[in-house]
Amino acid sequence: MIRAGALLAAFFAAALVLASPAARAEGYPSRQITLIIPFAPGGSNDLVGRAIGKKLSEVWGQQVVVENRGGGGTLIGAGAVAKAPPDGYTLLLVSPTFTINPAVRKTMPFDPAKDFTPVAFLGRAPLLVTTANKLPVASAGELFALAKARPGQITYASAGLGSINQISTELIALAAGVKLSHVPYKGGAPALNDLVGGHVDMFVSSIPQALQLVRSGQIRTLAVTSSKRSAILPDVPTLAESGTPGADAETWWGIAGPAGMPADIVNALNAEINKALASPEVTTFLTLEGAEAEAMTPKQFGDMMRAETARWTKVAREAKVSIE
Repeated sequence: MIRAGALLAAFFAAALVLASPAARAEGYPSRQITLIIPFAPGGSNDLVGRAIGKKLSEVWGQQVVVENRGGGGTLIGAGAVAKAPPDGYTLLLVSPTFTINPAVRKTMPFDPAKDFTPVAFLGRAPLLVTTANKLPVASAGELFALAKARPGQITYASAGLGSINQISTELIALAAGVKLSHVPYKGGAPALNDLVGGHVDMFVSSIPQALQLVRSGQIRTLAVTSSKRSAILPDVPTLAESGTPGADAETWWGIAGPAGMPADIVNALNAEINKALASPEVTTFLTLEGAEAEAMTPKQFGDMMRAETARWTKVAREAKVSIE
């Protein structure tokens, strides 16, 4: 089955090609393109980003160099894009960590709201509350009951400090009234590997990254973090259905560029991407991948990211999540 990232790449590529008469007259792209993924290889963002890079290379006939500039909680990769010229040759895949960083970090090397140009929102998907098979629980209710009986002894993995895995798990813990112990990893892949091996108890994962492990029985999924069940896992209840309301969290994808991108190019990109995402074929496919397409204007996307940062700032303060 074609991955969701590959389809999103096709829509993004088509939008860039059609972005503006000036871009077409210049034969854009006329040289190598750099797509920066601010995460280590193997995680869900890396999977989506590499699918995008591959498709862009095929469509444009120009090499797309996918660079994993992990480290610094995505600040290294995002910072490189913030400093790049807004000419379309340095791109960034943004995701929740982009809005979490300013909420959990005391200092930032750039301003996410001022140093980037929001282009388009692509879609969103719930996260999965997964556990190691050795943990003696079969539901979210049982997990939280065990956590209350063993305060601070249930461990949860994350893809790193300030990741969506960490902040969403802390949101869940606050809603459930439990205390969990954080074990950060350098990416989602090693976190899942240790979950399969039983070295950690819990991991709040993206659906694409964990789905095969769930289906093969190597890990257990207890709930989805969205307000409604996922069409791809209809038998898995929401956290609210499991007795823990107020813990909704989702992962999402978006496209951003450096600050200063011309408005006509941004609007053209947005219109073409939204048109592709609105097609019945895309809607159906993303549903099968556990995601939903959603159109936003560049302003709406920017407003959404600011609202997310405000929300995560509140969670970080209550959960005492802070990165020096």
